[in-house]
Amino acid sequence: MAAHHGSGRPTGEVPSGIATRDDLGEFILRVLDDLRGGGSAEWENNTLERFLDGMSAFTLARVVERAGQDEPSWQLFAEIIAAATGYE
Repeated sequence: MAAHHGSGRPTGEVPSGIATRDDLGEFILRVLDDLRGGGSAEWENNTLERFLDGMSAFTLARVVERAGQDEPSWQLFAEIIAAATGYE
């Protein structure tokens, strides 16, 4: 599980309405813009190592109880990416 560093925030990009591969690509570009626009200093998980640690921790945690949470989708992948920027 990712270690708590207590000094950061997740991306401000909201992973809603991601239905297609192109939607996901555009979402990733917005997350990248957020990283470049201050996220590298402000995100909780602002290094590749911390980002991947947060990604694995969030993916394994099943944080939200909802039907279909284990069904792969572009929306789920976007949620995992957004969470990985700040999940502790």
